[in-house]
Amino acid sequence: VAFVYVGPHDDGGWSQSHDVGRIYLQDNVKDVHTAYVENVAEGTDSEQVTRSLARKGFDVIFTTSFGFMDSTELVATEFPDIDFIHVSGYKFSGTNFGNLMGAMENIKYLAGILAGSRAVKDGNPKLGYMATFPIPEELRLGNAFAIGVEKTCPDCTIDVRFINTWHDPIKEQDGAKSLFDGGAQVVMTGADTPAPAIAAPEGKWGITYDYVGNCTDPKCLTSMYWNWGPLYAKITEDSRNGTYKGDAIYFDGEAGGLGLYGFMEGEELMPGLKDLPEADLQLVRDTLKDMMDGK
Repeated sequence: VAFVYVGPHDDGGWSQSHDVGRIYLQDNVKDVHTAYVENVAEGTDSEQVTRSLARKGFDVIFTTSFGFMDSTELVATEFPDIDFIHVSGYKFSGTNFGNLMGAMENIKYLAGILAGSRAVKDGNPKLGYMATFPIPEELRLGNAFAIGVEKTCPDCTIDVRFINTWHDPIKEQDGAKSLFDGGAQVVMTGADTPAPAIAAPEGKWGITYDYVGNCTDPKCLTSMYWNWGPLYAKITEDSRNGTYKGDAIYFDGEAGGLGLYGFMEGEELMPGLKDLPEADLQLVRDTLKDMMDGK
């Protein structure tokens, strides 16, 4: 099983969450060998890398960025005996080219509830959202965050910065700093690195994304993260058994692929959450439980 990453495998965000899933797959499914190619540019480069992996004899290839979609679709037509799964786009063939994504908008909604609660507690109704590209995925996630904010802070406003990259530590730091300088009390990100927490001045807060291990700075409120391993294991087993259909899989909380740091089993609340109103924290807990129960 091969993986194609848009960033480095240890980026502290999106690509690292997929690499954790790759390791889970290798450790939990018998007789599976995995490999990955990192820092692959979207477009022609990803097509060449994906085709090269197919020629090397991999049985399943996961391509893990929105901009890999068209190239994955093309290569899949050339290798009908290999299963290709594209993460985060919307195309699929119903044969050997499938699509995989999850309802992260639900988790970003919960993060919005927390951000709004924090803004009220701090007496500053200005929030920030550092967005990547104006694609359906990013707009959906930003809107979900805003709807969550409205639950606890109806008077809050959200300043949006599009940085037009998935992974660029410098741009992400600059974008987060710009939002904080503009008055934002809490900044949420759609990009890879934990820039909002790192860039946050004292008394302000960042919400990180993608990877369970990136909410370590005391100024990090929470992280909205992915747990790809169980999904990768199921798809790989289906492929091996000949039952993979190249369909569109859009999983929700009950699949075990989504997490909100501080609220999952074995996790503790970060400092910026501990003094929030108990009613707001309980709203998040109750809603998250319903999501995880499939309700």
